[in-house]
Parts: sequence; structure tokens; C-alpha cells
Amino acid sequence: MKHIERYLFFLLILPIGCNLSPGSYPYAERYEFYSQEQAVINAIETLKTEQPQFKVPEAVGLIDGRDNEQDHWYYIYFYYPEEDQIVFAWIRPKTKDITTLALVSINMGLTIGKWVDINNDLEKSENDHQKMLFENRVIKPIQEILKSEKNLSPIQH
Repeated sequence: MKHIERYLFFLLILPIGCNLSPGSYPYAERYEFYSQEQAVINAIETLKTEQPQFKVPEAVGLIDGRDNEQDHWYYIYFYYPEEDQIVFAWIRPKTKDITTLALVSINMGLTIGKWVDINNDLEKSENDHQKMLFENRVIKPIQEILKSEKNLSPIQH
């Protein structure tokens, strides 16, 4: 009888456990570069200088950077004016010479609070579309900037 009770308990807990993902930002789409963290940050700053439409309007109040010196993540925000969306991403060193850039979520419009998580909240076709936009508008230009600045070439995700 105890085996049946354990089995039933397991069946009841299983759906809950499948929806819980360990760690912070469990659904983020990660991309890795063979470059140090500061080089990737510099490449993003260059991208935003060359393509200022990607800068989130100051009135929104989202600023790139760490919350404090102990923070593991360097937060980055991009604005897609054509879609009227804010893209939230972060950077974190994986090793001394490998840096991870992760696409985390999309805010619909300039009013904060309408966030949807990539790889979780969107239908598959919209999710794939958002990743493709990010790869074409952010990842590929960063790769080119890193190459042009004589940094090592990036790793594909």
C-alpha cells in the first residue's frame, strides 16, 4: 500500500516539478562569445552608438549595467522601434575568455510591466521570430564588431 501512495504522490508532484526550472532566468536563450566580458559590453555600446534606435528612451528609466558591484549579471536593454518593444538581455562571464549573452524577455511597448519571457510565454512561431530578430539585430552585429576589433570569434549557441 505504501508503494501505491508514493506512486500517487509522485504523479501529483510531477506536473508541478516540470514547471519549475532551477536557477535565475531559466528560460533565457543563451549565446556565447570567445571574448572577455568587457569586450562584449564594449561591442554592445558600439552597436548602440552606430544604431541609436536600439537605445531605450531615457524616459523609460531602464539603464544598462549592474545593480551593484556584487551582481553577477550586466543587464542590457534594446529598443525595437518598428515593433515598439523593449528587449531585456544580460551578460555574464562563463570563464575568463568566454562570455554569455542571454536574451531573457520582451516588453510590449514602452510602458514597463508587459514583459513576456522568451522560451516560455510566447507561441512557438512568435518565440522563434523574436530569437531571429535578436540574432539578426544584436548577435550578428556584435560578432562583426568583435571580429573587427581583433577579438576572438564567437561560439554559436
